[in-house]
Amino acid sequence: MPNPFSGLLGAFSRDLGIDLGTANTLVYARGKGIIISEPSVVAMDSRTKKPLTVGADAKAMVGKTPSSIVAVRPLKDGVIADFNVVEKMLEYFIKKAGSPRPRVVVGVPSGVTEVEKRAAKDAAENAGARQAFVVEEPMAAAIGAGLPVEEPIGSMIVDIGGGTTEVAIISLGGIVVNHSLRIAGDEIDEAVIQFARREYNLLIGERMAEKAKIAAGSAYPLDEEITVTLRGRDLLTGLPKAVEVSSVELREGMAGPVTSIVEEVRTALEETPPELVADIMEHGIMLAGGGALLHGLAQRIAAETKMPVHIADDPLSCVARGAGRMVEGFDNPKYYRILEQSQGNNRTRLIDSRLGRR
Repeated sequence: MPNPFSGLLGAFSRDLGIDLGTANTLVYARGKGIIISEPSVVAMDSRTKKPLTVGADAKAMVGKTPSSIVAVRPLKDGVIADFNVVEKMLEYFIKKAGSPRPRVVVGVPSGVTEVEKRAAKDAAENAGARQAFVVEEPMAAAIGAGLPVEEPIGSMIVDIGGGTTEVAIISLGGIVVNHSLRIAGDEIDEAVIQFARREYNLLIGERMAEKAKIAAGSAYPLDEEITVTLRGRDLLTGLPKAVEVSSVELREGMAGPVTSIVEEVRTALEETPPELVADIMEHGIMLAGGGALLHGLAQRIAAETKMPVHIADDPLSCVARGAGRMVEGFDNPKYYRILEQSQGNNRTRLIDSRLGRR
């Protein structure tokens, strides 16, 4: 069916696609590509509750602020935990994009409720967007990774972000099997913190845990095991302490959340129709999101599922690029259908808003 809004929508050149992630926010500007990639962190004045700085500068303050400043992450498990702070953060990013009153496509986890979808849309509109639409993150990630989502072919995407892991089987522009697991990068970081406390009586912070995960964390035995230094406070003496740990120890320490992610992939495959499983066996599983960069994860999933596993080009930006393609192709019927389906109970509002009604 031809899109009745074709041409009407192409006049707006600075619409934005936003990956509103638990760990990082990426912004895609129509005609420009990804122009912003910063941590989803806001530094607030604890007395006035006003934001002082956003993004990379705010993340540098985590765990280091005086009592008058608090650095917060306003999204938890991929959804909005503090609406007002998210609104301020989006306002900052929209202004930084230099796009007054844009239309915005925001990626949200597939497992969120209608209320949580509406909260994401309202936050974007209150932050300065003329109109805001949501798209499910696994669909956006699949589009961003270049999978043939509109074809009668089964495509499997595993998007491992900071707060959620999205596992989806996609065919003919729709999600056939969908699993959203609130275990992802943050839980792996927490597992490293608990490992250091349990094995070495060492208290480390979130940033130290993340650095160790990136440097030496793994999900599968490495060709050459490595070591990393953990620095923190000795829980017995209260004094600073540094210990060297091997990638073997770290792998055991983070085994819990990693195993949960792998099991979710297996469970999704068990629910997949056999014809689509045959397609996935031929074309493989695609990994996206920051978690896809965990050493050995692709090999671990391949060993567990007996299927080829690929890592997307620039997996961190897949959702943003997918939302950006929808922004670029607002007048493309296939993207319009996908976007309309993603609105859930707000579908009528999408159609009316595109006609300029209120």
